[in-house]
Amino acid sequence: MTFDWGQRTYIMGIINVTPDSFSGDGLLVGDNIAAAVSQARQMVADGADILDLGGESTRPGSVPVTPESELARIIPAIRAIREALPEVTISVDTYRAKVASAALGAGASWINDIWGLRMDDAMVHLVAECGCPVVIMHNRSKPKDVEQEQRLGGRYIGVHYDDLIPDIREELARQIETGLAAGIKNEQIIIDPGIGFGKTVDQNLEIINRLNEFKTMGFPILIGPSRKSFIGYTLDLPPQDRVEGTAATVAIGIERGADIIRVHDVRAMKRVAMMTDSIVRRAVSGQTAAVESSN
Repeated sequence: MTFDWGQRTYIMGIINVTPDSFSGDGLLVGDNIAAAVSQARQMVADGADILDLGGESTRPGSVPVTPESELARIIPAIRAIREALPEVTISVDTYRAKVASAALGAGASWINDIWGLRMDDAMVHLVAECGCPVVIMHNRSKPKDVEQEQRLGGRYIGVHYDDLIPDIREELARQIETGLAAGIKNEQIIIDPGIGFGKTVDQNLEIINRLNEFKTMGFPILIGPSRKSFIGYTLDLPPQDRVEGTAATVAIGIERGADIIRVHDVRAMKRVAMMTDSIVRRAVSGQTAAVESSN
């Protein structure tokens, strides 16, 4: 699939092959491979352009899993989805090079690294060698900053930035420079400001409102606001009741420059994206270069 950035918004559907997803949609129950394939088919039918598979929960306060557990969860699912849906673009949500390499071998073609090449030194070299698209995300998550609330879930509190957007831009720029120095090409890179990762409720809202300030960095922008706790704390709603809040963040995010939205509710958010695109992208000329996916 060719991605013509700026022409329309692309939809990344979330498939959590985990037992402890914050949104309650984890698939590690019973025959999780069949469930993953079924969910993948439905998401593609609903309008997903990319399927993002993860085997480790990244919710605030989550417990890391071993690489072996992560591999056991996602590799069979990626293989099965690739066989069932040979044309779909599959992304692997991992910060471990070993897992990413196995996922690419199983049929994935993107890497979505929530630590932006900083957690595993081998990741940057893998991305440079394979030439695949990579999502470089900003992340300041620290367990000590997490506050848990049973109904609404975890949120970050007391996280300090000297100047929120410039600080995130500067840290992303350093991560990008690391990648470029290792041989990653500009056209491989997608940036993600890391909504929900080491940011307070107010900081997440500010990122969405000021997302356009990341456009001058010159890379496609992905945002992942779907069902997150900043929506829950704003509206006082649990994860299953956050579709309208997610829709608002998606619409504003697209208006402010998002190119990809990473969501659970593909059907609803595809409609939101199409309607928002019809308003804000009417005269887009698509100056940004296209990125080719191998699938």
